[in-house]
Parts: sequence; structure tokens; C-alpha cells
Amino acid sequence: MVDTAPARTSSDSSTRPGGSSTRTSTGGVSAPKADATGDPAVGTPVGSTDTDVRIDVELLAEHLLGRWAEDRRISRRLVRDPALHKIEGQPIAEHRARALEQLQVLVDAGAIQRPYPPEFGGQDNHGGNLAAFEELTVADPSLQIKAGVQWGLFGSAVHHLGTERNHREFLPGIIAFDVPGCFAMTETGHGSDVQNIATSATYDPETQEFVVHTPFRGAWKDYIGNAALHGKAAVVFAKLVTRGVDHGVHAFYVPLRDDEGAFLPGVGGEDDGVKGGLNGIDNGRLWFDHVRVPRTNLLNRYGDVAEDGTYSSPIDSPGRRFFTMLGTLVQGRVSLDGAAVVAQKIGLQIALTYAMQRRQFPTGDGQEGVLLDYGRHQRRLIPRLATVFAQSFAHEKLLQTFDDVFSGRRDTPERREDLETQAAAFKAMSTWSALDTLQECREATGGAGFLAENRITGLRADLDVYVTFEGDNTVLLQLVGKRLLTDFRKAAPRDAASTAKFVAAQVGSKLADAAGLRRLGQTVSDRGSLAASVADLRDTETQRALLTGRVETMVTEIGMRLRTAGKDRARAAVLLNRSQHELIEASKAHAELMQWEAFTDAIADVPPGDTRTVLVWLRDLFALGLVEQHLDWHLLHGRLSAQRARAVSAYVDRLVARLRPVVPQLIESFGYEPAHVRSPIAAGDEQARQDEARTWYAAERAAGRLPEQEKKPRP
Repeated sequence: MVDTAPARTSSDSSTRPGGSSTRTSTGGVSAPKADATGDPAVGTPVGSTDTDVRIDVELLAEHLLGRWAEDRRISRRLVRDPALHKIEGQPIAEHRARALEQLQVLVDAGAIQRPYPPEFGGQDNHGGNLAAFEELTVADPSLQIKAGVQWGLFGSAVHHLGTERNHREFLPGIIAFDVPGCFAMTETGHGSDVQNIATSATYDPETQEFVVHTPFRGAWKDYIGNAALHGKAAVVFAKLVTRGVDHGVHAFYVPLRDDEGAFLPGVGGEDDGVKGGLNGIDNGRLWFDHVRVPRTNLLNRYGDVAEDGTYSSPIDSPGRRFFTMLGTLVQGRVSLDGAAVVAQKIGLQIALTYAMQRRQFPTGDGQEGVLLDYGRHQRRLIPRLATVFAQSFAHEKLLQTFDDVFSGRRDTPERREDLETQAAAFKAMSTWSALDTLQECREATGGAGFLAENRITGLRADLDVYVTFEGDNTVLLQLVGKRLLTDFRKAAPRDAASTAKFVAAQVGSKLADAAGLRRLGQTVSDRGSLAASVADLRDTETQRALLTGRVETMVTEIGMRLRTAGKDRARAAVLLNRSQHELIEASKAHAELMQWEAFTDAIADVPPGDTRTVLVWLRDLFALGLVEQHLDWHLLHGRLSAQRARAVSAYVDRLVARLRPVVPQLIESFGYEPAHVRSPIAAGDEQARQDEARTWYAAERAAGRLPEQEKKPRP
């Protein structure tokens, strides 16, 4: 990356652990004066350079790498290999064949064994596995997802839904990639509603076999990775029926193809064809016409059938059994959250590097300015940079929760519930954010960003379906919302007297909002001073109160509305349906609050100094950006005075300007090398063009060969 930030000097380079070269800290990067809290001093003019802020890039990079830093480094070293890189514009058939070959490269490199038990060559390293897996995104999202299908879904289902008998029989072939596989859950007629799929597996006690059947076209397994060409077996989700009783959805290991690639008797399918992205994956449809598999092909950790057809399960409740089984597969959502964060970092590194090199339009000194020195360009990219830092720290928290549960260290029902809620919330927010960020990066790089060689359009196309993978985002946020309502019901009183007081308190709070009493208190405090307004907004507890208050108020309003239904379930269902939009907004607000909390916790782990100061600026930008997005809500509910509402946008602008000089070091802390980014406009091509142009103009000017400019007469 060619560095054009104002007033920066390079320090000596050193070698980062893992082999990549980086500067350990920045040289004199000019940034505004900070006060004793580490926040920008209120009243410091934008553009002031009274104090040099020197970010310790190595320190910040280590914090971003997180607990499983070495696993990420190993994966990043691996994906420098050109054999793993996406070839933009490659024909689909060739892309699919290349992706298949790339999976064998991962096996040969020992890159996929981490989560499996030691007896199968694994390390029981669940957090490290996902951390490394997410980094495959920089090579080719098709590679990441195809590997995820094989080992993160197909292999993981056998591992976590099966018992020792399943492990011995199926895991060796899956891990060694002798058996490419599919994860056949989704049906054409049922996507996120897995509980009501139509495929059945009926037990025949005479032959001790399950008969797997898709009774109509809508029951075909659809959008299944590896199904069109490469899959030799599948974990098929079907309703288990024995002795005339439907025991709900269970998972079965079902062979699909012979060694020559032909479908086995009773199995059929077709290619899904060209997709909007991820065309290195052979997605397809599968159907089963009374296909028989042995009784022992049932993955029987949570439900089993004896030889005589007797069903047993360690979980009596069918509903709880179903959600427990699906909960073991939550790692797909966790990894998609991480992959979306990685993709945003690559996109922002490309767009911000280009913006620091591309010159356009004369400035006051007669020279063309670099794009990132224009206020609007800063506004479109730097807040998104703050968001990706927040998402990075939130994802690290999610990985730790995931590892706690899957390692068994803290595998409690409460911890699993936390994991499922966090995964649903963060996956939805980061995948939506990835589409938004990559689109903004594309537009911010103009025509250059539209060229496939610069990768932004390809990344956005490939990540488009991430908002649907492992659960549609809107449906996932409804799950988060239901958790919030459950917590509200637990907190709300049940007896009549306490309920009356509770309602009165809520009504009183709303009346205070409506009367502007909260605003009045702020106005008196501010006394018309923008500086006083800003001083409060940058306070950690004020930010927490604003973000928390929004979540609590929205959930309380919905919860109180639902309580009017009493025990009338039909009316409660109607009210919940009418409240879905509000519930999803509350779920988003809850996810944003968790991201902010993760960012704040991460700052506490950084020693006092310039690096921490800059992280505080980024955290504040993230928080106030959220407040700015929902300013109407805060004003309508009296949470902000008009004075402070005006201060929000003013302070966002100030923070963006203050962060601009340290942008090169912030993206350097991502730790991605040219072999990872692979975008000409982020590798110095634009800087070379600019240098050539300026050299030419300087030479022509010195030689007196430039023509005079036409001078128009004044009117």
C-alpha cells in the first residue's frame, strides 16, 4: 500500500509473528489534541495538528486477531497460495472443478482437522477452527463456503448429532475428503421453517431400515451445496416415523452417488444452475424415492430407534429436542458473521487505499485533492470503518461463547441460549452490513471499483446470499426478539398489585417523554453550549444509557401490548404479528448494543495511550452513528434535546475528520497483505498513475510548454 496520509513518516519495519511484515507503530501522524479522558478535546478546531497520535499497529493488530491469533495467522499464510485464489470471470464449470481441487489442498495442509476429536486427528479446537475458516474468505468465498459445507455442516452434523457408532463409520471418510458430502436440510417449500419439512424417514422393523422419501416436488432438498455434482453422501433431515408416530425432524446419513458419480437407485436431482454469486459451488436439488438406509444411519445422539421400532430420546419434549439438535449446528451462523467481517475489511482496505491516492478536483492551493480529504468521502467510509471494528470485537466475544459451549467448559442451557441469540443477532447485522459496506466501497471507487479485477463487485455478489444462509436474517431477528420478550416476561411482575405499579411506572415514563421533561433536564445542563452537549454525548455511560434505553423501551412497549391478550393465545398471536416490525427493530437495537458493549470491553484491554485514544474515537463514532441513524426515535421519546440532537451530527463530523489521518494505520492493523487483497487499485497502481501525471505536468510547466488558460472577461 502506498501511503499518502498527511504528515506521516514511516518507522522501521519488523516482522510480525506469522511471517508478515509490518510497522510496529506509526511515525508522526498528526491528529487533534486529546483531553485527559482520551477523547478529542471539545472545541479543538477540525484539522488541528497540535499533538501527534502514534498508533501501535502491532498492538492493535493483535487485539483484532483475538484469542485464536495463531490459527488466523496459519490460515492467512495458507491463503497466500495462488492455487486457492478466485479467478475473476472464470467459467462456472472450471470454477467448480477448481473449488473441488482446493478442498484437497486444505486437507493436505492439515487445515480442517481442528474441531474433531483427537482419535480422528483433531484438536478439539472449536474457536480456532472457525477463526481460521473465516480467513478463507480472502482467497475465494466459494472456497470458504464449499469447505463449510463439507466440514462445517456435513462433517459437523455427523460429529455433533451422531454417537460413537456414527463417528467410527462416517467421520474418517469425511475428514479425509474421500466422501464429499451435502447438508440436506432446506426444502424448496420450506426454508427457515425446518420443523415443518415434508421429507420423511419411516422405520421398517422387518428389514431394520429407514425409508427416506420426498412425497412431492416442494419437498425436494434445494439449494444444497455439493448436490449438483460432487456429493457422494448427505446428512438428510427428515421426520422420523416409527410405529405410526411422527417424532419430529432427525438427521440421517444417506449415500447419494457411486464412485463414478452416478446417482444411486431411488436418488435423483438436478443442478440449480447459475447463481448471483458463489458459482464455484455446485448447488443443486435432491429427491428421494423410498430410499432405504440401515437403522444405524440415524444420527442418534438425541433420538434412537431400537430394532423393534421403539423410539427413545434423552429429551422428552419434542420441541426442546428439535431446538437442541439445531442448536448444535449454530457454528454456521457464527462463521458467516466472521466471514462477513473479513469481507468488509478487504473491501474497506481497497476503497480507503484508493481514496488516499486518487486525486480529483482542484482544492484551495490549486492542486487536486485526494478523495479521502473531502468531507463527504470521509463520511461515507470512515463510519463504516468504525462499524467493522465494532463487529470484529463483537465476533471475538461470539467465538469465545461458541468455544465455551462446544468445548464443554461452559455447556449449560443458559450459555447455549446466549450463543444462539448472539449468533442470530450478529450474523444478521454483519451480513447486512457487508452488503451495505461493499456497495459503498464500490461506489466510492467509481469505475475502477466496478472492474472485476478490483474484487469489490465479486465480493458483494458472493456475499449476497449470506443474508439468507443459515437462516434468513429477518427470521433470525425474530428469534432474537422472542428471547427479548421472554426476558421481559420473566422480569415483569405477575401479581395484580405489582403489575399495576409496573404499568404506572411505564406510563409515567412515557408521560415524561411526551412532556419533554428529559429534554428539559438536558437543556438546563447544556445552556445552549455545543461543547457541553458534546461532552455528555461522548461519555461512556451516556452512550450506554441511550443505546440501552432504546432497546428496553421498545421491548417494554411490545411486551405491555402483548400482556393485554391475557391467556387468549389467538389474540396474542395477532398482536405479535402486528408487532413484528417493531420487534425486529428492537432486535437490531439489541445487537447494536451488544456490539457497542464488546467494543467498550475491548478498549478496556488496551493500555492507556494513543492506540486506546483512537479506539475510543472509533467507538464513539460507532455509538453516535447509531444515535444519528435513529435520531427521530430519540427526539420523539424525549431522550435527546434539540440541542444535543444537533450536537450528534456535528460531533460525528468532528470524529470523522480526526480519524482521517490515522486511517492508513487502522487498515494496516487488519494485517492483510497484497496477496490477500489482490486489488490493483489497492496495490499502488493508482498512486503510480498520479505520480506519473504530476511528474509530467511539472516537467511541462518547467519547460514552458503548457498552454495558457483562457481568461474570461469579468461581466
